[in-house]
Amino acid sequence: MQTRVIILWLAALFGAPAADSSYPVLEKAYAALRERQFDEAVRLFDQAVHLAPDRAAIRKDLAYTLLKIGKTVAARDQFRRAMELDPADHHVALEYAFLAHETRETIAARRVFDRIRKADDPASRETAAQAYENIDLPLRTGIARWKQAVAELPDSYSGHEELAKLAEQRDELALAAKHFERAWRLKPTIRAFLLDLGRVWKALGRNEDAFAALLAASRGAEPRVAEAARELLPARYPYVYEFRQALALDENNIELRRELAYLLLEMGNKAEAEDEFRRIVTNAPEDLLSTAQLGFLRLNRNDLTGAMPLLDLVLKGDEGELADRVREVLKLPRSLRKRPETPQAARRIEAKELAQRSLEKGYLRDALKYLAIAHETDPLDFDVMLKLGWAHNITRQDQVAVRWFDLARRSPDPKVALEANKAYENLRSASARLQTTFWLFPLFSSRWQDVFAYGQLKTAWKVKGPLQPYFSARFVGDTRSGRLDRAQMTAASPMYFSESALIVGLGVATPVHRGLFAWAEAGTALSYIRRSDIPRAMPDYRAGLSLTRFYGPTILNSKPGWFAETGNDAVYVSRFDHNTIFQSQNKFGRNFGGGEDDNTFRTQLFWSMNLNADVKRQYWANTAEAGPGVRFRWAAMPPSMLFTVQALRGVHLVNTGNPRRPNYLDIRAGFWYAITR
Repeated sequence: MQTRVIILWLAALFGAPAADSSYPVLEKAYAALRERQFDEAVRLFDQAVHLAPDRAAIRKDLAYTLLKIGKTVAARDQFRRAMELDPADHHVALEYAFLAHETRETIAARRVFDRIRKADDPASRETAAQAYENIDLPLRTGIARWKQAVAELPDSYSGHEELAKLAEQRDELALAAKHFERAWRLKPTIRAFLLDLGRVWKALGRNEDAFAALLAASRGAEPRVAEAARELLPARYPYVYEFRQALALDENNIELRRELAYLLLEMGNKAEAEDEFRRIVTNAPEDLLSTAQLGFLRLNRNDLTGAMPLLDLVLKGDEGELADRVREVLKLPRSLRKRPETPQAARRIEAKELAQRSLEKGYLRDALKYLAIAHETDPLDFDVMLKLGWAHNITRQDQVAVRWFDLARRSPDPKVALEANKAYENLRSASARLQTTFWLFPLFSSRWQDVFAYGQLKTAWKVKGPLQPYFSARFVGDTRSGRLDRAQMTAASPMYFSESALIVGLGVATPVHRGLFAWAEAGTALSYIRRSDIPRAMPDYRAGLSLTRFYGPTILNSKPGWFAETGNDAVYVSRFDHNTIFQSQNKFGRNFGGGEDDNTFRTQLFWSMNLNADVKRQYWANTAEAGPGVRFRWAAMPPSMLFTVQALRGVHLVNTGNPRRPNYLDIRAGFWYAITR
C-alpha cells in the first residue's frame, strides 16, 4: 500500500428499492380494488406511495379509493399532492379544488379554479370557470353588503369581522387585515382576532407585525387559539423586542407580560423585570404569583417597605404552595393547615397529568399544549421546564429546547438539574454557532504489521446559506514509516505506510442531507518525517462527496435485530498526482442488543464488503475485500466509542506495478472515538 488517504467517501443507495419495486404492491392493490376490499386497497396504495412517492398516478388512485370509504379529507390531501407533482393534470386539480371547497378550504379551492379557468383545456376551463363564479359571486356580494354595514355602524366589531373573513377568502388581504385590526381594537378581549390578523399579515409579507400578533395570541388566549397561533410561529423562542412589540398590540395580556418579565429576570435585567411585574400587579392585583415575584425582587435589593406588603398579600391568599415559598424565603414556619386546592393549582396539576399521558402515547402536539398551560400557571415548576425541553427536542425544535433545558438546569432538585444540564450541554454543542468535532481512529493491520492512526480536529462555523466554512487539522500517520532506513527511503519503489503528516487547512461543506454532503478544502501538509520524494511542507487541496446510510438498530440500541450500513466517499487529492480515489465500505449483520445498565456488553457480528478504486489506476488504490467482523462496547463507555476486529480477504483489481501477490489476508483491529463541543 503506497499511501493511506483518510477521508471517507460515501456512495449510498445501498439497499434502496428498485425503480419498479412498487409494481408488485400495485398489482395487489388493484386486485383488492376489484374485489371491493377498499380498506386493504388503501393500505396497499399507501405502501406503494411510500415506495414511489413522486408518482402522481398512484396518489390519484389512492385518493379515489379513499373517497369510496368516506375519507374525504385524506383524499383531498392526496389529490393536492398529485396536483403538485403533475400541475398539467387539470382533472386532478379540479378534483382537489372541489374537495377543498367541500372541506371548507375555500381560499385554496378558489385559487385553483382561478388558475384552471385560464388554462388551454376547453372542458376543464369551462368547469373551473363555473365553479369559480359559484364561489366568487357570493364573496363579492357579501363584501359589498358588509362594507355598507360597517359604514353605517363603524363600531360594530362583528361587522368588521364578517367583512374581513369574506375579504380573506377572496384574497383581498389588505382589506381583510384592515378590518381584522379594527375588530381587535373594538373588542380586545377576543384574541382570536389576533390569530386572524397575524395570519393575514403573514400572507401580506408583514412578518414583523405578524409575529407580534401571533405571539400575543399564543399567550393568554383560549387553548384552541393559542395552539393555532403557536403553529404559525417560527420554531424559536421570541426575543425581548418581539415581546415588547406584542405587548404594544395587546398591552393587557398578563400572561405575555409575565413571560417577558421572567425572560428579563433570566437575562439578569432585574430592574426591567421588576418594572414589568409592577405593571402586572397594578393591573391584576389578584395575580399572586407576580405579586410574590415582585416582592422577592424588592426584598433582594433590601426594599423591605416595598416588599413586605406584597409578600403579606401572598401569605393571606389561597395559594398554599406559593405561600409556603414565601415563608421559606422569610424563614417562617410552614403552614400546618392543609389548604384547599385552588382552581389555578388544580389546572396546573391536570395539565401536567395530561401532558405526561400525551408524552407516553407520543401525542407531542398535545403534550406541548398541556405543558404550556402548566408553565403559564406556574412558571417556577422546573419539572415542567424539563419536559418542555424534551418535547421540543423530540419535535426537532432544538433552539427552543436549549432554552428550556437551560432554565430547568437551575432547578433546586438535583435529579432534574442533572438531567437538564446534560441535555443542555448536548444540544448547545449541536446548535452553537461554532462547533468543534474531534475523532480518532487507531488501527492495527496484520498485513503491514503496523499501527495506523487517523484523526481530525474540525471547527465549523454555522452560517446561513448552502456552504458552512470550517478549519481542519487532520493527522494521518503510522509507526513504521519513520523507521525506514536510507536504503529503503531511496529504493525505486519506496514503501510509505501513510501520509505521515499533519494536514491543516480551511474548507467549506454543505449541510448533511439524508447522509449526503460535499466538501472542499485547501491547506498545507506538514510531514513529521524526512522523506526523499517530497518536501516537509507542501500544498494540499482536496474535495469530496460523501454519502452514508444506516438501516436497522445501531450498536447503541438495546433492541436486537438485523442491520446494514454503507459508507462511501469520492475524494480528489492534489498531492497524489491530482488523483481521485473512491472508497465504499459496507457491512450487514446482527445487533445483539442488551440491557440499559452501565455494565451491559453490547456486540454486533457482521460481514464486510469493501471496494476501492481510483482514476489513475494505481495498484494500491484498486482492491476488493470481504470478510467477517465483530464490533463491541460496554454501555458505560462514551456513546461514540466502539472497538472493531475483522478478518478480510482481499484482491488487487489492478496489478501493474504491484510488488506483491494479487491476493492478501488482513486482520484489522482498532477503535473509534469522537467528541463534539
